[in-house]
Formats: sequence, C-alpha cells, structure tokens
Amino acid sequence: MCNRSIKKSRAYSLISSPKSGGGEELSVEERNLLSVAYKNVIGARRASWRIISSIEQKEEGRGNEAHAASIRAYRSKIETELARICDGILALLDSHLVPSAGGAESKVFYIKMKGDYHMYLPEFKSGAERKDAAESTMNAYKAAQDIALADLAPTHPIRLGLALNFSVFYYKILNSPDRACNLAKQVCFFSFYPPFVICFHFETLCDLF
Repeated sequence: MCNRSIKKSRAYSLISSPKSGGGEELSVEERNLLSVAYKNVIGARRASWRIISSIEQKEEGRGNEAHAASIRAYRSKIETELARICDGILALLDSHLVPSAGGAESKVFYIKMKGDYHMYLPEFKSGAERKDAAESTMNAYKAAQDIALADLAPTHPIRLGLALNFSVFYYKILNSPDRACNLAKQVCFFSFYPPFVICFHFETLCDLF
C-alpha cells in the first residue's frame, strides 16, 4: 500500500512540477497513473470547450452578439488552459519521459502520448498553428508506429491503442474517413470488435476520444 502511494505521489509530482522528473524511467504503474491524471485534467477542459463552443454558435445564430462575445472570451480562456496543459506534458515527454524510456513498449507508449497531446491542439487552433500541430501529430504517430510494427506483437494493447488513436487523427483532424476506417480495421482484426462496428460508430468513438 505504501509503495503504491509512493508511486502515485511520484507520478502526480510530475504534473505539478514537470522539471523534477530527473532521469529515472517511470514504472508501468507510474506511467499509467501519469497518463490517467493528464487525461482527467485535459478531458475536463476539452468537454468545457465543446459545450462553450456549442453555446457560442447558438448565440451567434440567434443574433445575440453581446452574449456571443462574452462566451467567446471565456472560450479563449479555456483554449489558453488547453494549450498550457498540452505544452506542459509535451515538454515533459521531450525532456524526460521519451529519453528515459528503456524498452520498445515504453517508447511507443510515450511517443503515442506525444501524438495524442499534439492532436488536441488542432481541435481549437487555426491557420499555421493548426497545420504545425497536425504535422507534429503525424510525425509522432508515425514514429511510434515504426517501433510498434517492429517490436510489439499485433495484439499488444499499446500497439492497438496507437492504431486506434491514429485512425481518430485521420478522421477528426485530416478529414479522411476511408484511411481512418482502414486503420481501425487493423484494431478490429486483433480485437473482439467486428470492423463494421467501429466504422459504423466512428463519430461516437471520436467524440469519446
């Protein structure tokens, strides 16, 4: 119990103080705790952003520009928070987590994580910033995929998760549903979901991501 508390404390300390990571590799449990913690932090903001954006569109449609302007200002604050959170974990990944990863599984896990947090940025960025974030996402997922294909079994959960998230990227960010479904089918082949299930419910799947 005490050992688990220490691991949990270490993982969460990386969130509050990313520069304190040192050079030691996290254990599987610690990296999972870190991943879940960041997902909880970013997930709440992303959900808020979606709700606020929807309300903003409705107010604009009704011609309530004063209300829309207030909502727009609040949305901008959420976007600033989202960017700060993503920049924080990406810096931690580059400075500590990826360099300290000793095995293929850890490397794929962290590089996939880089792709995930780069992918959140194009959801609210535009223009050159959106393009740069999308390119960074693609580069990270491809790098993780190269390692996964070479060193992880086709049924490995992290390899399957990478393929699924890569397919979400093609669907949501690159607007390429055919490529997305082809990647998702690879996941189906090695899991218990038949291909038509994931492809048919792909929009729902992307909303959950």
